[in-house]
Amino acid sequence: MWRIALKMLLGDTAKFCGILMGLTFAAILMMQQGAIFCGLMKRTAGQINDISGVDLWVMDPNVRHIDDVKAMMESNLHRVRGVDGVLWAVPLYKGSGRAKLNTTDANGEPATMIESVILLGLDDTTLVGAPQPEKIVVGELLDLRMPDAIIIDKMQLPKYYPGEPWGDLEKLGDAFYRRFLGREMEMNDHRATIVGICKAAPTFGSNAVVYTTYGRAKQFVAQERKVLSFILVRTDPTWKAEDVARNIRAKTGLGAMRAADFARQTIFFFLTNTGIVINFGITSLLGLFVGTAIAGQTFYLFTVDNLKQFGALKAMGATNPRIVGMILLQASVVGLIGYGLGVGISTFVADRASAGGGEVEFFVWWPLLPMTAIVVVLICIFSSLLCIRRVMVLEPAVVFRG
Repeated sequence: MWRIALKMLLGDTAKFCGILMGLTFAAILMMQQGAIFCGLMKRTAGQINDISGVDLWVMDPNVRHIDDVKAMMESNLHRVRGVDGVLWAVPLYKGSGRAKLNTTDANGEPATMIESVILLGLDDTTLVGAPQPEKIVVGELLDLRMPDAIIIDKMQLPKYYPGEPWGDLEKLGDAFYRRFLGREMEMNDHRATIVGICKAAPTFGSNAVVYTTYGRAKQFVAQERKVLSFILVRTDPTWKAEDVARNIRAKTGLGAMRAADFARQTIFFFLTNTGIVINFGITSLLGLFVGTAIAGQTFYLFTVDNLKQFGALKAMGATNPRIVGMILLQASVVGLIGYGLGVGISTFVADRASAGGGEVEFFVWWPLLPMTAIVVVLICIFSSLLCIRRVMVLEPAVVFRG
């Protein structure tokens, strides 16, 4: 009986492909939109995860996320260093800067460009918060101590230097990026010289990330009374990070939390205070409805066209549960194939897009796989119910009519 069910399913190629198309489309849309959504959420906390080697982030107690910078007095750094359980603490400046540079446009004509950048000022002595050595494409981290030195994110270089022969970004080697070393730009009437190029974590606003020292960052931005953005803390190994954070909050009145907690708080803020969830949810529901409509209607028509075959099986003694099992087998087969095709295509596209370093980041988070599988199963169940009802009331005598 199961072989007969599969032969009936594969016998009508047009309807079989139609059912697969609906299920594959639903799986692709769910996976693609889910991967883009997860990629955006990952970007919101990208700079937190990009800084390694610290246990706690200390900030103004009213800070809600990484981009919600509320500057503090620099004296707070010494107060944090005096808290029990703090092994060391260093300052971190994070703010927006305006970079002015003389470049050439796509036609090779001279042009002046002014762009906003995310400026990160690292501790002058330790350079804590700098990119990891494997993420520095060209240049040396210690060159950051040279006069006017900055290290810039390579992802936005095509936007700043459109006249360069970029071509395929995946094939560009270190020799190509070395041509940018020594180039200058102007920030707050101060000269900034590129001494290194790195791979920084993509940000939510897609602005270039510029690394420099803490003291130089204060020169690159307008002078204010409060300039300290965050304090990065390493805790004593004999202390729990949660206990040290509690001590800092109690003795200084500042906010303190682990990096993972700060990242989750940032992601939760964007989830609850922006329309991202609603927009992606509507698109995903659209994929569910369209996939259900295509697969359900095609599967129903397939069953109607095979009513005589089902009637013949009933006339030969096949019971209703056996017929229902055949329909469920057919739905399971097309569901598995459609799910596999959809996930495979989406993963391939996400891998190629991530390798190309485009503005849209795909992040295939593992829960997307079972979630998409559940959606495909629901579509198959709904399609099967439409068919089962028609077959259950079928009279075997239908095979002898007309």
